[in-house]
Amino acid sequence: MCRHSCSEPHGGCCHPRSRARHSFHESEHHHYAGESRGLGVRRPLRFLVWKLGLDERQVTELATVLNELKTERAQSEVDDRRALALLAEAAQDEAFDRAKADEAAKLRTTSAERLQRKVVESLERMHTLLDAEQRGRLAYLLRTGTLLM
Repeated sequence: MCRHSCSEPHGGCCHPRSRARHSFHESEHHHYAGESRGLGVRRPLRFLVWKLGLDERQVTELATVLNELKTERAQSEVDDRRALALLAEAAQDEAFDRAKADEAAKLRTTSAERLQRKVVESLERMHTLLDAEQRGRLAYLLRTGTLLM
């Protein structure tokens, strides 16, 4: 459910038919539940280009960084689904299968650690490609929760 009110027809800007008409809503557009695993905006590259005032070279490098982070997040989601399946298998039989439950917990832990390393690596690469003023703006976006890592 959208936190801001939108005068768009068909259920507001969050409705699929309305999304095509919106060119750029990210600065004020946040959703509840389910999106905290991403960067907190629908189009993070466009959002950061706009907010940080990036040049072409920076845009190209940032696109690579964000794509790699997106891939790692997708792998983390796959791992989470595998862990849930293992937990379900552990619980379904007459006797609880502690080994499967432990395997699921280990998979979740390993996946979360790998994702957090990728977040730190991505932020470090972003830091390297930004100038001092842009880094200040990035820090502000992170502090205020506008950009979620």
